[in-house]
Amino acid sequence: MAKKVVATLKTGEGKEYSRVIKMVKSPKTGAYAFKEAIVHKDHVKDFFTKKS
Repeated sequence: MAKKVVATLKTGEGKEYSRVIKMVKSPKTGAYAFKEAIVHKDHVKDFFTKKS
């Protein structure tokens, strides 16, 4: 499934999107988890600055 998504993003309008991964610390346990999303290239900074 992941290969299909990556191949789709490389063509046409998909080039305007980026796959971003952010490491988030859990307030309960203190363990780290990864939050992953596909966002428009104009909104990448917003994704990393937003608290979650």
